Amino acid sequence: MPDVYAPTTAPNPKTSWLMLPTETLEKARCGVKVIQVLLSFVAFILEEMVISCSSCSALYFFEFVSCSAFLFTLLLLILLYTSLKTRVGISCWPKLDFVYTAVIAVVFLLSSIIFTSSNGDTTLERTAVAFGFLASLMFVLDLVLFVKSAGFPFRRDVRESSNGGAAAEPETAKLNTPASATD
Repeated sequence: MPDVYAPTTAPNPKTSWLMLPTETLEKARCGVKVIQVLLSFVAFILEEMVISCSSCSALYFFEFVSCSAFLFTLLLLILLYTSLKTRVGISCWPKLDFVYTAVIAVVFLLSSIIFTSSNGDTTLERTAVAFGFLASLMFVLDLVLFVKSAGFPFRRDVRESSNGGAAAEPETAKLNTPASATD
């Protein structure tokens, strides 16, 4: 029996549900995002293990930020590395990723500073804060890698036409120009 179906049954890598790397997230940034998820999760777990607090509002703020950073970064990582991002309906993934990462970096750093200044100075609280600062550092590193690889996402390098799309370059060749000087 001839091998008739062999060429048509090869897997198509573009239809895979997991795409490594993608146009919005290369392998280095993926590794940084995985570290962000892990550090945020550890900071959250350590904070949850604190039994008593001297300033509970700082503890609760750190809890909210570390849990939010863990969950939303995990969600963003899943969306950026799977085919789910095509089903969500968002077309500006680089801008979303940049803004999200910048906001979480600032808020995580702020919550870590506040929790440092008003905690009970127990080993558990200091360890949670250390993981908070490490997670903040990873979010800043992600921003640096983003700008280094893709540039600033809000810069207007491409001219836009009146309908919002990229404008066509003006034609440089003149129409109706004679082909030779003798015409």
